[in-house]
Amino acid sequence: MPKHNPFASVRFVWMNGHLVEFEKAQVHVLAHGLHYGSGAFEGIRCYSTPQGPAIFRLREHLVRLEKSLRVYRTEMPFSVEEMTEGIFDVINANEYGECYIRPLAYRGLGTLGVFPLNCPLDVAIAVWPWGSYLGEDGIRNGVDVCVSSWSRAAPNTFPTLAKATGNYLNSQLIKMEAQANGYAEGIALDVDGLVSEGSGENLFLVINGKLITPPLTACILPGITRRSIVRLAEDMGIEVIRERVPRELLYNCDELFFTGTAAEVTPIRSVDRIPVGPGRPGPISMKLREEFMALVTGQKEDRYGWLQQVPAVATAAV
Repeated sequence: MPKHNPFASVRFVWMNGHLVEFEKAQVHVLAHGLHYGSGAFEGIRCYSTPQGPAIFRLREHLVRLEKSLRVYRTEMPFSVEEMTEGIFDVINANEYGECYIRPLAYRGLGTLGVFPLNCPLDVAIAVWPWGSYLGEDGIRNGVDVCVSSWSRAAPNTFPTLAKATGNYLNSQLIKMEAQANGYAEGIALDVDGLVSEGSGENLFLVINGKLITPPLTACILPGITRRSIVRLAEDMGIEVIRERVPRELLYNCDELFFTGTAAEVTPIRSVDRIPVGPGRPGPISMKLREEFMALVTGQKEDRYGWLQQVPAVATAAV
């Protein structure tokens, strides 16, 4: 465990339909997912709002989980409604007003060949407190990033539209290399040498007042926060362009920022030690961040229906 234990306050985990004490939420050492990365997951945030805890775009996340599993010829054993109730239960059981939510579906103990379908699919939901992924200072001043020497997977190798557990070995290489060289994060290129995304975040550029983001064909995850920022920008009258991005635009854009459930909206102040614009968060990045945070924290009306309130009482017995 790291010196600061992020799970110190976690009391319960939801596993296969039941709440389990944190210390008893265990997986067998021969679980297929542990050996071969056979699983899929989601990252979701629950925010504290004036109306109580509320989850951001919950249904969309759970539907994406189902779609990720379908790519791997796997059907989710719990419905979206059952998963929703499980999430409510584990949030209430841990008495969190806000938290990060991690639903995980993985192949458990069965056989240990590469073929996964003889192993049961186990499902867990964990919640814990998680602040700004790239740090509070990064929100205020922007983060320093590098272009990674590691590329995203080529098409028809690892399906990047699926949020599969095994895909994140590539993300680990990008993140470790960046931090070893003094950067907060890395940006990966795709197989053609064009910009893809961060190790766990989508990417937006601002050029001449327009928002540019790599398309799904750039080997990116179809981010739900990405989709939300596109909607906000369009409603603000900001043109959004989805197109392939050459690396050199990272050095010549006016603004640059990450989006993601964990990162939310995080400005980038430099790439490979070259300042982005004036080397500080730009006005469009911050305007979008402020609007996004106001919506998810209930400071502004939920005009898109993105928030799901958490019922005050858990529906399952511990």
